[in-house]
Amino acid sequence: MKNRLKVLRAERDWSQQDLAERLQVSRQSVNAIETDKYDPSLPLAFRIADLFGLSIEDIFLKD
Repeated sequence: MKNRLKVLRAERDWSQQDLAERLQVSRQSVNAIETDKYDPSLPLAFRIADLFGLSIEDIFLKD
């Protein structure tokens, strides 16, 4: 599943570690999501959407 996480993170000048801490996940998890190697669980997707003030559909895109 494609996503805009890297762009959204960069717009806020956050490192992967910064985002990981805000989401309470590892930096490796953030990296895996950004590189499309891992699709987040639904609860994590909702936390990501809430953090950025967007809907899940605005962040995660169908292939």
